[in-house]
Amino acid sequence: MNIRKTLKQFSIAQNNILLIILIFSFFQSISLFAQETGKQPNIIWLIAEDISPALGAYGDSFAHTPAIDQLASRGIAYTNAWTTAPICAPSRSSLITGIYATSLGTQHLRSEVKFPSQLQTLPEHLKSEGYFVTNRDKTDYNFTAEGIYDHWSSQITPWRNRPSGEPFFSFINIGPSHEGSVNNPENYKTFTQDLDPALIHDPNKVKLPPYYPDSKETKEVWAHYYDILTVLDRNVGEVLDSLEADGLLEETIIFFIADHGFGMPRYKRWLNKTGMHVPFILSVPKKYQEWAGLDSLVGKKDELISFIDLAPSVLSLAGAEIPISMEGKAFLGPKAKDNSQREFAFGARDRADDMVEMSRSVTDGDYIYIRHYMPHLPYIQPGFIFSDVKVAFKALRDLEKAGKTNAEQQKLWEPKPIEELYDLNQDPYETRNLANDPAFEQIKSKLKNQLHDWILETHDLGLLAEPEYMIRSSNSTPYEYGKSRDFDLDRILSQAEKVGIASEKELVSDLKDRDSGVRYWAVMGIRQLESIEKNTSEILKNLLEDESASVQIVAAETLSHFGYQEGVVEVLEKWVQDDRPWLALMAARNLLLIGPEARPAIPVMYQVLDKNLSQPGSQRKYKDANFASFTSWALEWALQELGEQITVN
Repeated sequence: MNIRKTLKQFSIAQNNILLIILIFSFFQSISLFAQETGKQPNIIWLIAEDISPALGAYGDSFAHTPAIDQLASRGIAYTNAWTTAPICAPSRSSLITGIYATSLGTQHLRSEVKFPSQLQTLPEHLKSEGYFVTNRDKTDYNFTAEGIYDHWSSQITPWRNRPSGEPFFSFINIGPSHEGSVNNPENYKTFTQDLDPALIHDPNKVKLPPYYPDSKETKEVWAHYYDILTVLDRNVGEVLDSLEADGLLEETIIFFIADHGFGMPRYKRWLNKTGMHVPFILSVPKKYQEWAGLDSLVGKKDELISFIDLAPSVLSLAGAEIPISMEGKAFLGPKAKDNSQREFAFGARDRADDMVEMSRSVTDGDYIYIRHYMPHLPYIQPGFIFSDVKVAFKALRDLEKAGKTNAEQQKLWEPKPIEELYDLNQDPYETRNLANDPAFEQIKSKLKNQLHDWILETHDLGLLAEPEYMIRSSNSTPYEYGKSRDFDLDRILSQAEKVGIASEKELVSDLKDRDSGVRYWAVMGIRQLESIEKNTSEILKNLLEDESASVQIVAAETLSHFGYQEGVVEVLEKWVQDDRPWLALMAARNLLLIGPEARPAIPVMYQVLDKNLSQPGSQRKYKDANFASFTSWALEWALQELGEQITVN
């Protein structure tokens, strides 16, 4: 017994010594790296708004982007990079945290979510490693960015504010390519007024995607987008020239990325490749090649990249520990996970401004699968953000009103399929949905299962209506609630996956479930049916007094859709006046969706609009650019549809 005990103790001691040696070796490697290179690498993120890989470096001969192309010529152009959301705030939330927006509850555009105290953002982690961290202009993370940066301004050379010798991380936003620059003629003129006329793109040479009519208006707006890309490129060139002038180009690792695809219909806000596939150019100085783990410093790489992996990759390049809370994995630096490439990239689309939505996607780079959980809502919903105020949407809307859309264009105005599946190699414009093709069942099943598992693994809060998870997490944060045992995600997801598939009988039995999340999706499933039985309507009427306001609201809209109006407007009137902004917004949107039946609520709508107004003298019409504006836009549009003389803005 004593001999065995002695041997066991000796074995434990050996293991402990081995662990100490490994830890010492790791920190020694970082120390040696610092000795060999002089210091930790500076790191810059150049982030463009609203662009797809329409750059010379990606083979687009129509683009004039010499500065970006030069950056690519001395770096790596990743050809298969995907963002996590097709709209800015949730995408940026994931970029700056390494955590999916759907895990944080920051998946809606826009929102005001409390950030968990036990977590830190990427800049805060880098601060701990001795980095001087900066931001240029917007943050837009759906949580406050106060205190996370050492320097925050509109300066294109923020590193010049750092104490001498400190490594820096700079998040540099490059804004001209935002959709507002192209879809608003006055903004376009402002940005391009000093552009060389020789660089203005000829609309007649534009190659239009099949979702757009072959018209003067659409060719012009696309040509303007390419002009704006030239302006963007000039901005990028200014940053690169400044780095070179400061002698920092060979000391700095540069990421050039975009938050999501083009700010155009069927791109921004769409989970298709058009909205999710983005440029990513990585420039690593020679001295950091081995540290970054790159076999080459220049060229193109087609490995699948998800932007959820950028934050942990930056920490790896900085020689820092990667917190287990980060949901991405490093593909650069010493912490790169055994050089294994990512197999799947995931995406989420939820509320944008006042328009509620809930869809998820997954791609392996060759195919993309999209699941819509609210398929009754068309891609282009009625409302301000899809209105004639944007040139591209007006061109499509005019065509649709005139009845001149072709089959592909008309899809934008119709209810969505429950599932979409596209072969990205054979069908790059994603026009042939293979979801119901038996020949592709195996591929669909593989991607569908991956998406299901990802939703569970990341505790996707989008499975609860926004007011629901905000109320449930009122004593903590959405993130913490999502990780708790109280969030019965398995059962709620199982119910959501019945939407568009389950029978009325099955759905009715779920309307009495103990979990309001299950009841919510049972109602949503019934909303997809062509008709309902009288008994179903009676149960839905009972839900107008459900303990969950979210269930009440979707039950009201569903009843109205099927012609049952008793009690519907009263429920929506009640909640649209609520002081909790996300709840008032949900009710306002559903007042719009019930159409003419909302007429009795007109006085209440005006009262809410008045409540949301800014103080006299303010330049902003409504109290804020978030919920006050979104709720008001929905109500203004509803009033306009009801024949009221009101301006939507």
